Amino acid sequence: MTLQRHWQVYETFRLRFESTANSAAEQENDLRLRGLSVSKRQFERWYGGAVKTRPYPDQCRVLEAMFGVSVDVLLAPAPAASLPAPAVAGSFVVPPPRPVPVLLPSEQAAVLPAGGPSNSETRFDAGTTELERQVAMAARRALRFTALAEGSSIGPETLGQIHDEVRRLTVAYPRLALPTLLGDLVEVQDLTFRLLEHGRVKPLQARELYLLAGITSGMLAKASHDLGNPSAAMMQARTAFVCADNADHHAMRAWVRSLQSLISYWAGRPGEAAEYAALGQSAAGDVRGTTGVWLACLSARAHSLLGDGEATRAAIQQAEESRGAVEPDDLDAFGGIMTFPVPRQLYYVAEATVQLGEDAALGESQSEAAVAAYRDAFEDEWAFGDEAGAQTDLALARIARGEIEGAAEAVRPVLDLPIEQRNFGIVSSTQRVHAALSADSRGNGIVGVNLRQEIEAFTATPTSVLVR
Repeated sequence: MTLQRHWQVYETFRLRFESTANSAAEQENDLRLRGLSVSKRQFERWYGGAVKTRPYPDQCRVLEAMFGVSVDVLLAPAPAASLPAPAVAGSFVVPPPRPVPVLLPSEQAAVLPAGGPSNSETRFDAGTTELERQVAMAARRALRFTALAEGSSIGPETLGQIHDEVRRLTVAYPRLALPTLLGDLVEVQDLTFRLLEHGRVKPLQARELYLLAGITSGMLAKASHDLGNPSAAMMQARTAFVCADNADHHAMRAWVRSLQSLISYWAGRPGEAAEYAALGQSAAGDVRGTTGVWLACLSARAHSLLGDGEATRAAIQQAEESRGAVEPDDLDAFGGIMTFPVPRQLYYVAEATVQLGEDAALGESQSEAAVAAYRDAFEDEWAFGDEAGAQTDLALARIARGEIEGAAEAVRPVLDLPIEQRNFGIVSSTQRVHAALSADSRGNGIVGVNLRQEIEAFTATPTSVLVR
């Protein structure tokens, strides 16, 4: 539709959007619409089909006035029979879902729902085409062959290939569903372990290989956690810490302590989570990367569950100070799961405030800020799990304020997630919403009852059912 109206240039679209918003403001006597605009980044997402969640209600109103159809139609995949030629298949049409993950048995793959963080989103996590799978398999085999062919010691090509593969996985982990990554993670960890175990590493290369083994083990710890197995997660995390020790890498030691704090937090052990965060802060020393911000935010969340308001606020302040002093390090250079961007910080702060329960209005505003930050996040800052966490925190804050319908609206994108994205943290977050509804008499109305039933259905089929 955008192409048909020749609005594919941002400035043209923005002027049309603002004009429509101002006209609607006058016609509907709604001053909120006056001056409403759209950023270039948001336009590019709409135009390119990279839509994570439904636009805000006011944006929906303007878009529907511009195009004369509902936003659901604008953002929904086009029916196969009505798709135009490839040259004009862009505009607001989201590409159809890609095939389901190759790691899943065919009988399970057949029942997977389409969609991502909302029904109108393209699948970031859904497998690859057969050709892409063959290319990926060939690349992994080439990596194994190179490692064996270089003889008695690792050459620069092998180390470079492993580094590139680990970096690919660190970037992919927050954005893709676990079933698409787990096989690659296991394979890379096995390769690094075999190279280290067989003494085929030159002294000058050992430090980097231990670091890569530690990062891979850390991701497998997170994978075990995402599948709801804290025992296996801690085992992998301890291995990652040993690797960090052998690499003599202070920032990696601190990062693993952060991971152990996260695992303990979601396992319902906030005291242990606070202790791991403190250990990480001790290990960090002069580390200036974003791991320091993560540690402070983890401390805030842990102390909020412990009901310690003073410690929670102190940790939030420490996170702010650490952010101001950040100097990205070699872990941040890996990106993805190895770095701690601002949207994630906003999410942790909101969660700590909501859980502390001292100021429901503040918790709601902070959660709204976190949700907005993920809505407008750069691709390398976006994480489907953390965005879902921010949305459930917003629902919790609204329940505390008695806004049950607002809570249902906030958690809706989470309940639309496909099975392969329903990791342990997301399921636990939705269960918190269920518990809050059950504990509040205002949640006994029809909206609250229906929402509880939806959450029960959602949590009945987590990601772990797909990975055996």
